[in-house]
Amino acid sequence: MNETIKTIQNHRSIRNFLQREVEDFIIDTILQSAQSMPNSINGQQVSAIVIKDKERKEKMADLAGGQSWVAAAPVFIVFVMDFYKSNLAAKKNGLTQVIHESAEGTLVGAFDGGLAMGGAIVAAESLGLGIVPIGGIRKNPDEVIKLLDLPQYVFPLVGLAIGYPADESKKKPRLPFSTFKHEEVYHTQGLETAIKQYDETMEGYLKEIGREAEGNWSTYTSGIYQYVYFPKVYPTLKDQMFKNDK
Repeated sequence: MNETIKTIQNHRSIRNFLQREVEDFIIDTILQSAQSMPNSINGQQVSAIVIKDKERKEKMADLAGGQSWVAAAPVFIVFVMDFYKSNLAAKKNGLTQVIHESAEGTLVGAFDGGLAMGGAIVAAESLGLGIVPIGGIRKNPDEVIKLLDLPQYVFPLVGLAIGYPADESKKKPRLPFSTFKHEEVYHTQGLETAIKQYDETMEGYLKEIGREAEGNWSTYTSGIYQYVYFPKVYPTLKDQMFKNDK
């Protein structure tokens, strides 16, 4: 197993950071890695906003639901779905951009944002940094848009807190590999048994880290997924011209 694979498979979320600066050339290396990831039609519909300012990080932490580690991290990067640049390209050629109004456009922008963040995560962890993704920036996307001065055709997807780890958190168990890998077609057989086994594993893990109240994977996840936990996303997408009506 090479070092890259070791780094990927050793991933764990870090929420406690040393008060140590992450130098600009390291941030640039991480983001150049993110920019190098694949993207649909080379449209490059993702951008990254680097936040170091203390007050802005504190505001972002509050908007994300009071996640203190956002403010504590030396660097917070917001990955945005960005069809503003491609809209400028359309205008340059006397054309009208439509893709941002479609479900396909939203899927493309979100998926490419995930690919970019994946590249950033591997790069950061390979350099000895710790990270934690923050989906909570979508809790109040309208306010995040104002805070970051995002134009129309741009939407905040997810944040990434980056810094040198103050400690190494425990690695969270994943569902059995058999639930992830499907040969030729999707296999439903055995999934319920695998989930039951995983729930038992997670109960032990959560007890070990002092989070027994979450119960297990199925209890926690289904409790959240029974409602739309970030209801402002859809109306804010529409305000940013992502109509999803095509």
